[in-house]
Amino acid sequence: MTDDMAISYEAAVRGTPVLSSTGQRIGTLEHVLEVPDLDLFDGLVIATDGGLRFVDADHVGRITRSEIHCGLSDSEAAGLPAPEGPPVYQVEGVRSAGHSLHDTLGRFFGRPHWKRQRD
Repeated sequence: MTDDMAISYEAAVRGTPVLSSTGQRIGTLEHVLEVPDLDLFDGLVIATDGGLRFVDADHVGRITRSEIHCGLSDSEAAGLPAPEGPPVYQVEGVRSAGHSLHDTLGRFFGRPHWKRQRD
């Protein structure tokens, strides 16, 4: 598979560059919003220089392994709203959990560490 082939939103990877309709990078993928019970793609939360922003599914075009293309102009991308709802949590890699004896033993035994993402 080449990086130019379209992939499902379910296969999108955090950190993938998100581009406007002009090809300008507007941010990177933080996570995909979906309703799994309905198999419904709701949109993307992206990390920008101004913080987290929400891109509605209607504005998301092609998703590939290397890029996510949106139908937003550069000015529309600059005005994206912040995501609404409760904060999202994810497991942070055990290698970066800290330097205390507790953290070191946690890494040794493979215990994950929960970290709150930015709002």
